[in-house]
Amino acid sequence: MAGVWIFDKNGVARLISNPTRESFEEKHPTYPGTSTAPGARPRLLVYLPTNQVIRSYSELEQRLAEIGWTRYNNSSQPDLLQFHKSENSAHLISLPKNFANLRSLHMYDIVVKNRSFFEVRDPSVT
Repeated sequence: MAGVWIFDKNGVARLISNPTRESFEEKHPTYPGTSTAPGARPRLLVYLPTNQVIRSYSELEQRLAEIGWTRYNNSSQPDLLQFHKSENSAHLISLPKNFANLRSLHMYDIVVKNRSFFEVRDPSVT
C-alpha cells in the first residue's frame, strides 16, 4: 500500500494513495493557516542561550547580529529580508519582508545555519 496515512484528531487513519495538496486540506483544520502545510501546527523559533521566543524581526536581527550575521541589502530582491555571515561566506538567510509570513521552512533555514543558537519548537512544548 503506497501513499500517505493521515490521522484525524480522534486517531482514525485514512490512506491517501495519490497525495496532493488538496487532499490534505480539511474544511476546519485543527491548526489553521500556519507552517508549510495546510492545517499544520504553528511553530516557534527559539533563541537557545536565553530561551527567548523570537516574535519580531527586530528581535531576530538583534540575536543574529550577536552571532555574527549582518543584514544584506539586496535591491534586486525588495520583498526579502536577507542576512549574511560575512563577505567571504556563501551563507545567506532569506526571509519574507513581513514577519507574519515567516514559516517553518524559514525557521529551519535559520536553525540549520546556527544549530547551537536556535531551535524550532511546537508551542505546546514551550
